[in-house]
Amino acid sequence: MPIHPRRPLHPLPRRPVVAAAALALALTLLAGACHSGGSPATPVSPSSGVSVPAGSSYLDPHGELSRDPATLAADLTLTTARLRAALRGWTDLGAPPPEDVQLLALHQQRLYGLLSGSPDLAASTLSLLSGPLAREARANVEAGASLRSTITPSAHPPDFRTAPPDPAAELRAAYDEAQARFGVAWQVLAAVNFVETRFDRVRSPSSASARGPMQFIGPTWKAYGLGGNVLDPHDAILGAANYLAASGAPGDYRGALWHYNPSKSYVKAVWLYAKQMMRDPASFLVYYNWQVFVITTKGDVQLTGPGSAG
Repeated sequence: MPIHPRRPLHPLPRRPVVAAAALALALTLLAGACHSGGSPATPVSPSSGVSVPAGSSYLDPHGELSRDPATLAADLTLTTARLRAALRGWTDLGAPPPEDVQLLALHQQRLYGLLSGSPDLAASTLSLLSGPLAREARANVEAGASLRSTITPSAHPPDFRTAPPDPAAELRAAYDEAQARFGVAWQVLAAVNFVETRFDRVRSPSSASARGPMQFIGPTWKAYGLGGNVLDPHDAILGAANYLAASGAPGDYRGALWHYNPSKSYVKAVWLYAKQMMRDPASFLVYYNWQVFVITTKGDVQLTGPGSAG
């Protein structure tokens, strides 16, 4: 459907917190398979101060992750550097990401998932990092831990429908259009899209019957959806910007996000991801390549991306 001119503002319908069995469960970070010991190490570089496991593969979706802080710090350092280099080679953002980008992003996501679920291990590992990576890693670990705090593992993986996201270039164009129209930072819109549905990878409605890439319940969409299609990423992004602007953004992003989903953990996670993209816009492409996982009582299950169960 076409997008119509912005409607007059109405009293804000309160959007319920996403329940543990809903999309928040699907969008957590993977803890990753682990082993307790470290591996023989070789230097990353003379200036890095950390070492990497000799002969380890950074492109194995099912490779074991160490629980040794020094090894994890080295792994995260090298994986992030390789991922950023691979992203520079992805010049056509209207096309699917290259395989090396997908695999490196998945490995990085698994590392952050492990750290997000292990506070003591995270503290020891983060203390070995420095510079921009240290700040980036702390934001990602804190955001992941915040989301995990809302989740009760299920006995069986929920039956989520998944699909590939729209091209990164199309999503970025929609964020920019929404920012120009409503004054809401594109990074905040991207962070909401990321946390809610992993950029529309998850296509199932939530337990609260929220639908679409930005997860709107019916009354809120009717008031702020601008006459568009709640399932269309472009329309949903503009509707979200309209709702956030009506809720106080850009003057009060945290308050606006609270209206969007009244959960302190949700607000913290979205804001941390948004701030990271504000510091480094390339982080959008990193998050774009993170996949969908569910936490179960028998372990974490990957639903999308390389090596997934789906």
